Amino acid sequence: MSLASRAVEFLARIPPSHTRAVAIRRDIEVVMPDGVPLRTDRYWGRGDGVQPIIVMRSPYGRTGIWALGARVFAERGYQVVLQSCRGTGGSGGDFNAYRHEVEDGLATLAWVEQQPWFCGKVATFGPSYLGIAQWAIATDPPSWLRAMAAPISSARVRAFTYPGGTFSLDSTLSWLLLLAGQRREGRRGLRDQLAARRGLARAFAALPLRDADVAVTGARVPFYQDWLGRIDDDAFWAPVEFDRHLESLTVPVAMVTGWYDMFLPAQLADHQALQATGRDVRLTIGPWKHTDPGLAGESLRDALDWFGRHLLDREVGPRRSRVRLFVGGVRRWLEVDEWPPSARSVRWHLQPGGRLHTRTPEMSAPDRYRYDPADPTPSVGGSLLARSGGPRDNRALESRSDVLVYTSTALVRDLEVIGPITADLRARSSLEHTDFFVRLCDVEPSGTSRNICDGLVRMTPAAWRRGGDGVATVEVQLWPAAHVFRRDHRIRVQVSSGAHPRFARNLGGGEPLATAVTMIVADQQIWHDPEHPSAIVLPIRDATS
Repeated sequence: MSLASRAVEFLARIPPSHTRAVAIRRDIEVVMPDGVPLRTDRYWGRGDGVQPIIVMRSPYGRTGIWALGARVFAERGYQVVLQSCRGTGGSGGDFNAYRHEVEDGLATLAWVEQQPWFCGKVATFGPSYLGIAQWAIATDPPSWLRAMAAPISSARVRAFTYPGGTFSLDSTLSWLLLLAGQRREGRRGLRDQLAARRGLARAFAALPLRDADVAVTGARVPFYQDWLGRIDDDAFWAPVEFDRHLESLTVPVAMVTGWYDMFLPAQLADHQALQATGRDVRLTIGPWKHTDPGLAGESLRDALDWFGRHLLDREVGPRRSRVRLFVGGVRRWLEVDEWPPSARSVRWHLQPGGRLHTRTPEMSAPDRYRYDPADPTPSVGGSLLARSGGPRDNRALESRSDVLVYTSTALVRDLEVIGPITADLRARSSLEHTDFFVRLCDVEPSGTSRNICDGLVRMTPAAWRRGGDGVATVEVQLWPAAHVFRRDHRIRVQVSSGAHPRFARNLGGGEPLATAVTMIVADQQIWHDPEHPSAIVLPIRDATS
């Protein structure tokens, strides 16, 4: 047992190891049907006989945290097959995100079945892209695949690439930088890290966006170019829309995610699809963003429990509910039977004078603001791949002239909000092509305004639903949430037209995403009168719920 695995056992609060003697065979070449070899390592505990197998397929190499994770599993009674995806970590071929994971993943499982150490009990594990590689395998899994643990990932790669119809710019470019770093040998010094950050900043500002990959990596990235140019190409996306197989998936699945994770809405859609068919699926949502160490620890604990039940036929920990949620504001865990739990929908109307209330608004003129893509409304925290995500103080953002703010009076009692959240805006714009961004915040008695959840929708000429007076109904799907607004706190709603660079800014002219360079200012109106009631719709759980 290594010092690092001892530290993981302590910090992640996982069960103690069964053995300290772990054998490793490195750089096995597993040859794919087209002749491409994929580099693979095998870990196993010595002296424990033939053990159940956990397969991990990664584009991030086979060292560091991935090797440590494999060792931790091996110390607890499992064999681990840790493989570098095509075009990464010494494996042959070219990396083309998502495109080879079905064939390569299934071929790897077929190779595992032919090994003398195969025991007929196999599971898959891994977060983020490693989770997506699992969803790819789940398109046609072998009967002996007993369980999946796929934290912070989703089968719906198209959905999280284009949230709300826009483009996930910050997380995509940050991921390209991560992949480029994996291809470089050796540790990067401070100078290299600073240069990488400068390159990322240049990429966020780059126009046209087709040049941003060069600013980040120094070279064209073909799949990035495809993502920019083929947002509406159903034939291009169909082979990697792994969610189309969810209704027939019978493999038990454990999901872990965070309220500030970029995959959250898509992952919850996966969960609901499996839940609706009665599959063996469970869900944990904590107070985390994508890169939080607490999320990694929970994912490991959850997987060990899940695999113990499904591969070792033993109870590793106490039984728990199918859905376990962390409730912000009161910092407690809630166990329920399904997602979303029962709640009543309450409309909190935007009011004149920047007020927010459940009553119908008074007659009033609309609020106005200007969105200038040359000075885009910045993103502050939220659901990002970068460490800068999560809850942040929004007061500086709320002082901008291109952000409208609506705030309730101080609450006289706690208000528990759990479930999907939508905004129902009545709006006009001077442009046919524009965005609307809505954010829900908790305002503390001190005045600090912390973001709970948010969402953006991209408007095109075909998306507008206008009434006879030209005022349109615009629906914005926010990230779901579980949060208690405490007594004496206030509820706040922001309305703006961007969160750059988290979402690619809308330049306003309807030019193609990859080549757009012309920037047009948008004059926006948000209406809030009895005939045009804008509101945020909150799922409220009463004390008896």
